[in-house]
Amino acid sequence: MVEETENKVLLKDLTANPAPLGLLGFGLTTVLLNMHNAGFYPMSSMILAMGLAYGGIAQILACWMEYKKGNTFGMVAFGSYGLFWWSFVLLLILPKMGVATAPDPLSLAAYLFMWGIFTFIMFFATLKQNRGLQIVFMSLTVLFFLLTAGELTGNSFITLIAGIEGIFTGLSAIYVGLAIVINETYKKDVIPV
Repeated sequence: MVEETENKVLLKDLTANPAPLGLLGFGLTTVLLNMHNAGFYPMSSMILAMGLAYGGIAQILACWMEYKKGNTFGMVAFGSYGLFWWSFVLLLILPKMGVATAPDPLSLAAYLFMWGIFTFIMFFATLKQNRGLQIVFMSLTVLFFLLTAGELTGNSFITLIAGIEGIFTGLSAIYVGLAIVINETYKKDVIPV
């Protein structure tokens, strides 16, 4: 008679948390772009490079890592906003390269409005997350709709307000990203999120 035994194997995920990378890539790039929107400096290669590298590539890498961890929310958020940064940079540089015409205010408003709708729906998923992420997604929703209004009306004051609100949005993402790094490093909640 052959005796069968059953062994239980416990797998433990020892991979790093990719959320801070994605949040910081989003946050720092958002602050820099919105300092431009608020009128602190003109659009330059500094913003475009950040959009491609830290806003784009870093978030796409975080998306892939969230996929490996089985985190659908993180995968969709970081993948979408990483590709947002790439598409935004392409909207600016393709016309300069003579490959396409620059978007008119109405089409740019439609682009920003659709990102606002997407972000607003993603906000509802943050209701099962921490308060910090809720603030990031709600303030980002407001930012997209302010930018939409600025494009539709041509009112530079609305764009200025959007820039200030966008700086807040980016800083809130930076706060959450760094809080996660510090809390995980100290293995306790040092900074509330």
